[in-house]
Amino acid sequence: MYLKDYYGILGIEPSATQADIKKAYRRLAHWHHPDKTSNDAYAAALFADIKEAYEILTDPAKKEYYLQQRWYEQSIGKRKKQDTITPAGVLLQALELEKHVSQLDVFRMDKTGLQQYILALISDEVTEKLQAFGDADTNREIIRAVSGAMKPLPLDTLLPVSNQLRKLAAGDTTAMGGIDMMVSRFTQQHRRERYSLLVIIILTLALCLLIYFASRP
Repeated sequence: MYLKDYYGILGIEPSATQADIKKAYRRLAHWHHPDKTSNDAYAAALFADIKEAYEILTDPAKKEYYLQQRWYEQSIGKRKKQDTITPAGVLLQALELEKHVSQLDVFRMDKTGLQQYILALISDEVTEKLQAFGDADTNREIIRAVSGAMKPLPLDTLLPVSNQLRKLAAGDTTAMGGIDMMVSRFTQQHRRERYSLLVIIILTLALCLLIYFASRP
């Protein structure tokens, strides 16, 4: 997951003073408070981010930690902005991840990092917010894209990711069925690859023995 841009959420510059932060928060909270938006799910998600940004940037300890994370992300060239969590936004990230993974060298990629990224992308917090929208079609697309991105993962890392996908699919029998099929397909694929490797090793040893005995006087 990308680090949230709290300054961007509040519409202020990083050089903003505490007074500027409070002023921006009061203005945005007035516009986007659930009482004024008929509890619209998108407005509620935006208001939650506005409140979170204010709480982080006005707490010296939390702000210092956030600024360290922000500097680190910028220093390694990662995007520092994460929009308000919505089905469309998470789907876009999942599709970008799927495309990125498809272009990587499977044998040289950081598979642990990929698993951690996926688990953050569909964390409990994100899943809870996505379910609040009730957008089953988009959630299915997220599940499909994540399933595509996780293909290079080793079998022992599959369970935690599939469990998170099942949380996102809760109540959607179509999505749950797709996840079960994906897990079964991945399991069979990894077993075939394991057996293929074993056969190659046995054949290699047999060839070496054949060459050894054939070369003896």
